[in-house]
Amino acid sequence: MFDFEKLEVYQVARKLNQAILTFLFSQNQIDAYISDQWKRCSINSVLHLSEGTGRVSDSEKKHFITLSRGAVFECVTLLQLVKDLGQIEDATYEDFYSKYEQVSKMLLGMYRSKG
Repeated sequence: MFDFEKLEVYQVARKLNQAILTFLFSQNQIDAYISDQWKRCSINSVLHLSEGTGRVSDSEKKHFITLSRGAVFECVTLLQLVKDLGQIEDATYEDFYSKYEQVSKMLLGMYRSKG
């Protein structure tokens, strides 16, 4: 097992990523650019986290945690845009939003723990 797989934040983000991708693959009314960008930043949120755990120095680890958190922020912005356009149900929006918030807080905690 790789180190990143042991992280609770990775497991939460991975599960959220699966839900987001499943949602986007089933939504034809969402603009292709918005959908592609959301897929990209969703995937990047877990890719940066996993890459960062493989780094040796704390400064490098913090850099990749920051990139992962930035990707989460991008996802939230796209989520809000899709809501503004009326292309997501309120319950789904709230579920995704709260999970993004959870992942963001967990990443911030990881960042702070790196000194």
